[in-house]
Amino acid sequence: MTTLHRLEPREVPLGGLRAMQVQRTLPHRDRTLVGAWCFVDHFKPSSSRMDVAPHPHCGLQTVTWLFDGEVEHRDSAGNVQLVRPGEVNLMTAGHGISHSEVSTSVGLRGVQLWVAQPDADRSGSNGFDHFATTLTDLSVMSGAATARVFVGELEGASSPVRTFSPLIAAELVLGPGTAVDITVEPGFEHAVLLDEGRLTIAPGDATEEEALALAESELGLVDPGREFIRFMTGDTAARAILIGGAPLDEELLMWWNFIARSHEEIVAARDEWQADSGRFGRVEGYVGPIDRIPAPDLPPVRLKPRTPRPTSVE
Repeated sequence: MTTLHRLEPREVPLGGLRAMQVQRTLPHRDRTLVGAWCFVDHFKPSSSRMDVAPHPHCGLQTVTWLFDGEVEHRDSAGNVQLVRPGEVNLMTAGHGISHSEVSTSVGLRGVQLWVAQPDADRSGSNGFDHFATTLTDLSVMSGAATARVFVGELEGASSPVRTFSPLIAAELVLGPGTAVDITVEPGFEHAVLLDEGRLTIAPGDATEEEALALAESELGLVDPGREFIRFMTGDTAARAILIGGAPLDEELLMWWNFIARSHEEIVAARDEWQADSGRFGRVEGYVGPIDRIPAPDLPPVRLKPRTPRPTSVE
């Protein structure tokens, strides 16, 4: 049985008015979680700036990582922070927070990831972390490869940002003709998002037939049980994001910007945002076409939780 699976992206608008288009691979009809990672957006340079007016979150952490450009983060806890390539912004929503995200120019390239907070921690206080990473040279079989670890620990490098379950996230840059084995935690689920170039991955000592060649914006899933993942490039360089984590065996209810465990919790969060209650606070200093993004209408049916790992992935 193969331990590799491919998730193809879908294009979605980000941020309402003058929305920037992004490629989304999580959540996916075939997969909800990789560890506690529950949301993967990949954005490439376009003629539009990122301009996401204040909007709410609960029950999750947002992780912003850029390859090119910079984004200003403002939140209702009073945090204001530019994030640039090599740096990570991690915002913890807990019971509730709101924030805005604005790029300073066009040409933005990067990812935004969400982490589902476990049930025991998701109603806690909000928070914010910013961390500037260092470059780590990887030991390769051929070629050259570097890593920047922005969540967790990998190949001797680590990040101090706080998470609520064991996780890893790192940017990998591989030169042409590179083959490298990256040691990973065997109990973790992993996934690889290709930003640019051409890249083939294989779990552990897999055969050539088991290897998976990724196209840009595709997400390659690696099941638990292997001690390393092999990354291989051909004639061109590649850049990718590796994420992973201990399986989170909880059913999640994900709707709009909220993660909850029941329909009633989603309804309450939406109502409190619409009523401008104190739960999500106010973002000061944002200047844009609207003051805040209104919540969409709820569907006319009862919302149902997502299972962590639907069985239809091939």
